[in-house]
Amino acid sequence: MKILVLNCGSSSVKYKLIDTTTSNTMAEGGVEKIGLEDGFLKYKKPDGSKAQLPLGLTDHQGAVKAILNMLTDPMEGCIKSFEEIDAVGHRVVHGAEKFSKSVLINDEVINQVKDCYDLAPLHNPANITGIEAITALMPDVPQVGVFDTAFHQTMEPKAYMYALPYRFYREDGVRRYGFHGTSHRYVSARAIEFLGLDPENSRIITCHIGNGGSIAAVKNGKSVDTSMGLTPTEGLMMGTRVGDVDPGALTFLMNKHHLTVDQLQTIINKESGVAGVSGLSNDMREIEQAVKDGNERAKLALDMYELRIIKYIGAYAAEMGGVDAIVFTGGVGENQVGVRENVCAPLGFIGVEIDKEINDRTRGTETVISTPASKVKVAVIPTDEELMIARDTEDIVSNLK
Repeated sequence: MKILVLNCGSSSVKYKLIDTTTSNTMAEGGVEKIGLEDGFLKYKKPDGSKAQLPLGLTDHQGAVKAILNMLTDPMEGCIKSFEEIDAVGHRVVHGAEKFSKSVLINDEVINQVKDCYDLAPLHNPANITGIEAITALMPDVPQVGVFDTAFHQTMEPKAYMYALPYRFYREDGVRRYGFHGTSHRYVSARAIEFLGLDPENSRIITCHIGNGGSIAAVKNGKSVDTSMGLTPTEGLMMGTRVGDVDPGALTFLMNKHHLTVDQLQTIINKESGVAGVSGLSNDMREIEQAVKDGNERAKLALDMYELRIIKYIGAYAAEMGGVDAIVFTGGVGENQVGVRENVCAPLGFIGVEIDKEINDRTRGTETVISTPASKVKVAVIPTDEELMIARDTEDIVSNLK
């Protein structure tokens, strides 16, 4: 099957066209700055080179149409007509407790996703605009929703509940949901295959570390805990997100500086994390270079960033009664060799021992970076959320025939 995978943000649409028969990506790219005059479509050409096309698009339907036109372009495209696309898989950020697996999109599903708007006000409305755009342009093509939160629906109440008055869970759905679920599902399943683990008796800690980051404890193929919470703000220190913080500190700052809720949201989501502490950047490559240049605040930010990861790995190893494998993925996890080394160094007490030479040369490839003597296998496994979405879409659509 040829599956178009769409990831719609508030002002962008990322896409991949995947042939599930071969798992090959036929085309990929994205539209950015939707609604602005300097918007553009970036894409990979058939020869693998990258190109960019200026576009002044006012809405997501125009962006999706531009993507479809590029896919069928006589010179730059890879298919002759829209009819070659068998189905469309959408990344949907928040499914609350409504969705524990991927589903065929229909009116009822759309209404349930809309019911989650208050939980993901920046993401779910954008996801719906992508679904509506495909419906308008390709009304007969089946669409599937794949939810970031679905994989973590196997957590037990003791892991997902907050110690708030119970009425806030019962009435408002306030609990830990977790995110990056499609990535954690992909790399944990791939780790079982790649490392030769027993799927019915495995304890894996998956570290999806990038500008956004989360860690999951995956026991026997199921998520039992994860670091993100009601929103993607909880957990690890991230590029611009604060991660774990004393809620009392937030109310203190609100009172002292007369901050509105919107102003506080901006601070904890866009002005904090690595960028906020370092005062430099949310790009870990720039932070590592600044550390080499002797910048103390950059060093503090990096030390804090790594310590949070170490703490979660240690906690999840204890929660699962041990760990068989630790997997690094995401932009930082796959490419920043120093972060991996510094995170693994204090974990010798649980049997982690990495091969520094292998780690130093591993970037973006499936590799075991632990030594043969290591009691815990440590691996780098590049994530492929789009392939996971495409496979789910294929499975669901195949059952319609």
